[in-house]
Amino acid sequence: MEDKLTELLQPVIINSGYELVDLAIVKAPGGITLRILLDKPEGVTLADCERISRLAGDILDAHDPISSHYILEVSSPGINRPLKKQADFQRFAGQKALVETKIPISGRKRYKGLLSGVENGNVIISVDGADHCIPIEQIRKARLDIL
Repeated sequence: MEDKLTELLQPVIINSGYELVDLAIVKAPGGITLRILLDKPEGVTLADCERISRLAGDILDAHDPISSHYILEVSSPGINRPLKKQADFQRFAGQKALVETKIPISGRKRYKGLLSGVENGNVIISVDGADHCIPIEQIRKARLDIL
């Protein structure tokens, strides 16, 4: 479902001058929330979120891909931005990050350190002065770790 929604919404988000950082369907006791995270080089404002919320809402109403009641939530990724794509790891090289793996690599699943970029499909992160190579396909979750 998330892939279908991304395919539906990403063109209008990109054509409006934003990057689609993440799209997630979150199930909660009160129902479903469709969460869209956007970014742009100069940062995202409340007006940006309102604009994309209206555009996305119109597209979702027209195509009706979600059969049940849902809440649409549009926001910026915030200071601890999720890292999803290979380009994210390269773009934020030199920044502090937290990377969690699907399986233990070198005896650990959690790496908190400085991103060095990407080489041959591996994210390079320096933890306490030691570089670790983590295959991108083994990353469960990653984000900037500014705070």
